[in-house]
Amino acid sequence: MYLFRKKPLDVLIAEGTDEAHGLKKSLTTVDLIALGIGAIIGAGIFATLGAATSGSNGLPPAGPGVTVSIALTAVACGFCALCYAEFASLVPVAGSAYTYSYATLGELVAWIIGWDLILEYAVGNIAVAISWAAYFRQLLLGFGIEIPAWMATDYRSTLIAARAAAETGVSSLTPEANVAYQAHLNHPEVLGVPVVFNVLAVLIVAFITWLLVIGIKESARFNNVIVVLKIITLLFFIAVGAFYVKPEHWRPFFPGGIPGVWTGASLIFFAYIGFDAVSTAAEECKNPARDLPRGIIGSLIICTVLYIAAALVLTGMIPFRELTGVADPLANALSFVHQDWAAGLLAFGAVVAMTAVLLVFQLGQPRILMAMSRDGLLGRSFSRIHPRYRTPHVTTILTGIFVALFAAVANIDEIVQLTNIGTLFAFVLVCTGILVLRYREPDRRRAFRVPLVPWTPLLGIAMCIVLMAGLPLLTWLRFFGWLAVGMAIYFLYGIRRSRLNR
Repeated sequence: MYLFRKKPLDVLIAEGTDEAHGLKKSLTTVDLIALGIGAIIGAGIFATLGAATSGSNGLPPAGPGVTVSIALTAVACGFCALCYAEFASLVPVAGSAYTYSYATLGELVAWIIGWDLILEYAVGNIAVAISWAAYFRQLLLGFGIEIPAWMATDYRSTLIAARAAAETGVSSLTPEANVAYQAHLNHPEVLGVPVVFNVLAVLIVAFITWLLVIGIKESARFNNVIVVLKIITLLFFIAVGAFYVKPEHWRPFFPGGIPGVWTGASLIFFAYIGFDAVSTAAEECKNPARDLPRGIIGSLIICTVLYIAAALVLTGMIPFRELTGVADPLANALSFVHQDWAAGLLAFGAVVAMTAVLLVFQLGQPRILMAMSRDGLLGRSFSRIHPRYRTPHVTTILTGIFVALFAAVANIDEIVQLTNIGTLFAFVLVCTGILVLRYREPDRRRAFRVPLVPWTPLLGIAMCIVLMAGLPLLTWLRFFGWLAVGMAIYFLYGIRRSRLNR
């Protein structure tokens, strides 16, 4: 059927090696590992770790067993990372899972995954920008600089905070909810309309967008510096916190049993989102067949080691139940042991870490849109390359506008719920693509080969499905609603404009 027509691999490879009309090739193995670390270590480890440890919304806690949750999630991501590495070395073209699906599963599936990846990169970055703004405001408060609350939150959050304050009292509000409540009490009005929007989130997205437009190498250098700082931040927490570890806090190690570990793994998955963003920079690698697998797998291993060490120290410093409802668990643990100076430095590190996540995700989304435009599924302007900087400036600017707009007015909790399921769905299709391509073209030369096929891809698929099953029903409903909108766009525009169709 024409819905499942496939784009030949040789055509894809030719597009990726067209240096005269393609993207500038300047990234090395070190740059790619740094991009992976930049995407992975961010809001997830600095925020989600607390929810996974203590339990969230009545879910069973993982407690100190969150280290096992991290290991299980790392294994699931590891299976998928191997599949990404084979595809990335075989098809060094921008587009990530979208491109791989087009070559193996057909155009309809490719469109679905391309539309789905917007949930991981653009929508996920909205949440990161909002979280960045909250941490940055707290960091400025440490220097005696106070940003008005109405400039650091959204109007819907103010209504939610006001309702919570009326029901349970102001003292029960989390620090983030308290900021929203203060904005509810004190905000300007224009013609009777409340003025409440997240100015800080808009400004950081605008800066990242400008940086990505002027060049990939300049962005990579900036990211490399940030990655060094964020690794130092986690090592700093581990080194300082190790002196305050009490083994009795590790008993019981599994307070929520197997359900707690499983739930913890589903929540902690957010801390791993991003390693696949390395594959979106495939066209800008000097030696993609060699460097892409190293970048994807290397960044995943480094982050897993740091995550497990940080989780062990965290759960040894503070009773896990003290982390309930805490948005900044690492800083909170340092404050718990009366090391407020260290907590302040950690807040700075969190701001740095999330800046790198913003950079890498903003890098990935435009390249996926560019790949879809090349195939005719989106308008031709989406694939335009800047004549001087050799970057996809149109899609970079459009992505920046999209993220900044929603970051200014969206509630972070409602945004985050969509991200995990979209990413897991992409991982399932990439693993499936490896199975299909090994069957269809077993003799094609591969610079990197997934070991133990078909078992490795099948295990990746199974573990992703298990993690998806741990997500709430509302997340599934929103996900299907998002896909329905995407399908409408495809059948009204993409299917007729497709290059394969013409």
